[in-house]
Amino acid sequence: MNAKRIGADALAAKGWLGTYKWLLLRRTSQLAILGLFLLGPLFGVWIVKGNLAYSYTLGVLPLTDPYVALQSLMTGHVPETLGLLGVAIVLVFYFLVGGRVYCSWVCPVNIVTDTAGWLRRRLGIKGSVHLARETRYWILGMTLAGSAVTGVVLWELINPVSMLHRGLIFGMGFAWTIVLAVFLFDLFVMSRGWCGRLCPVGAFYGLLGRVSPLRVSAAQRSACNDCMDCFEVCPEPQVIRPALKGMAKGGKAATGPLILASACTNCGRCIDVCAKDVFRFGTRFNNAIPVSEAGSDPAAAPGKF
Repeated sequence: MNAKRIGADALAAKGWLGTYKWLLLRRTSQLAILGLFLLGPLFGVWIVKGNLAYSYTLGVLPLTDPYVALQSLMTGHVPETLGLLGVAIVLVFYFLVGGRVYCSWVCPVNIVTDTAGWLRRRLGIKGSVHLARETRYWILGMTLAGSAVTGVVLWELINPVSMLHRGLIFGMGFAWTIVLAVFLFDLFVMSRGWCGRLCPVGAFYGLLGRVSPLRVSAAQRSACNDCMDCFEVCPEPQVIRPALKGMAKGGKAATGPLILASACTNCGRCIDVCAKDVFRFGTRFNNAIPVSEAGSDPAAAPGKF
C-alpha cells in the first residue's frame, strides 16, 4: 500500500483536524508532561519534581510507577508510605483508562518510535527481523528476576524514558545513545519493534489494563470499506480484526465491536484515519453484537459474548 495515501479518504471526508485530532491531543499530552518535568531542572519552576518513575506535583500529589515499585520490592526494599500512595493512584488511573494509555499518551519515547515508523514508510524500507510479541513479557519477567538477584532496580539502568529525560537536562552522552538505538532499531531493523516486541513497560501496563472499562469500539463496522488505513496506522494492528470483522480467533463465533485486547494503546489513530467513522471510544459494557449481524448466527444474539 502506498504510504502517501494513508488517511487520504479521511482528509477528504473530515478535513485535516478531523484526521489528526487524536494524534494532536496525544502529542500535546506527551509534550506537556515532559515539559512539566523539565521546567524545574531547566528553569527553576518546580511544578513537578522527579520523573515518570516517581514524581511529586505541587507538593501534594505523589505518583509512583508501579513497575518501578515492583522492581524495588523485588530487591527487598519496600517503598515508603508516600510512594505506596503514589502506586495506588497510578494503578487506579490506568485500570480505568487502559494500561497502555501510558505508551501512547504519556511516554515520550513513543514520539521517537512513531517518528521512526513515519520515516520508515516515507523511505519505503521493507522487511524486518521477526520477534514474537511475547518477547516483551519475557523481558518483563527477566527484569523482575534480575532485580531480585542483583538487588538493583534493573530496568532503570537502561530505561530509554529515563535516558531521554537525562539527555534533555544534561546534554549529549550515553543517554542519547540508548534513545538513538531505539530509533534506529525501529527504522532499520523492525517496524514497531521496540514498543510492540521489546519494551517491558508496555507489557506491564498492558497486563494492568486487561479489564479496563475504556475501549475503542468499531461501532459502525458495517460501514467499513476495507481501505486498511486503520491497520496501517495502528501500533498493534493485530488487535483490530476481531472487533472490526466480528470474528473470534479461528472464526468460530461472532464477537462484539469492542477492541478488548490488552495490547491496544487507546491511541485513537484508527478513529482519526477512518473516513467512514467506523471507530469511536466506548466502554466494555457496550459490546452487544448488532442485531443485523446476530440474525445470521443464533449463538450471537445481542448481549451474548
